[in-house]
Amino acid sequence: MNQINEEQVRLIDAWLDQQWLEKGLSEHSLDNYRRDLRQLALWFQEQGRELLACQRADLQDYLAHRFSLGLAASSSARQLSAIKSFYRWLKREGRIAEDPALLISRPKTGRPLPKTLTEADVEALLQAPDLGSPLGLRDRAMLEVLYATGLRVTELVTLTLSQVNVRQGLVRVIGKGDKERLVPLGEEALHWLMRYTREGRPLLLGNDQELLFPSQRGTCMTRQTFWHRIKQLAKVAGVQKSLSPHTLRHAFATHLLNHGADLRVVQLLLGHSDLSTTQIYTHVAQQRLQDLYQKHHPRSGT
Repeated sequence: MNQINEEQVRLIDAWLDQQWLEKGLSEHSLDNYRRDLRQLALWFQEQGRELLACQRADLQDYLAHRFSLGLAASSSARQLSAIKSFYRWLKREGRIAEDPALLISRPKTGRPLPKTLTEADVEALLQAPDLGSPLGLRDRAMLEVLYATGLRVTELVTLTLSQVNVRQGLVRVIGKGDKERLVPLGEEALHWLMRYTREGRPLLLGNDQELLFPSQRGTCMTRQTFWHRIKQLAKVAGVQKSLSPHTLRHAFATHLLNHGADLRVVQLLLGHSDLSTTQIYTHVAQQRLQDLYQKHHPRSGT
């Protein structure tokens, strides 16, 4: 038996609908939560236990089972977050009398420092596109906009002309949960964006006349396609560091802090709802300051 019963499917889907309505979660997050809850329900089913009649010890047994499989702590933390929210909802809806997840502590996962690029790395990457082609102009404009604004990749590839105000030098970003924020572009990004829209974009357009950065086929580019382009350009630039979908976003935040930007300003620019999410970048910036101190202060001992 490798499927949960229909009643449990409906129950989990009802909770997901509530999550979407109240929190505006993305489809990716909803899919993860759906998988997390179905894994729990399936394990309970195999153990002869009930999703609606479980005790705290049952949940602890399940978490111990996951630990024995050697699964990442971050994965278990996310699943426990879904479980806690699910049982809190069941209690609120009157489906259970007591919340079995209430007193279960979240595992300490730690927060890995984001990998980032030096300013020299970024400059080399920006210089890599072939400006003699429409695709090269598009790539240069995308890189400049990404580094100037710290957008998420999905936010970047779905940008439209109407979201950019060239006169004011602002881009209106629609982020997670459909929350909007205004982010300044900067002169260099504006220069390359305007050159691209004059010389490159007209040669790439397809049916979507509003799309700012169309693919070679004239359609909306996927985030995977964009990062494949980034990796190719990194080879051209001689950047040896591994790249992730957030590498330039991390560089944007870290370089701002290195040059004295306020943490709350960076939080607003990145679109973080919680300052604690932004604070991870201060560790990177502080390490940079320590390195500079050790190198340049006459009393540093080096």
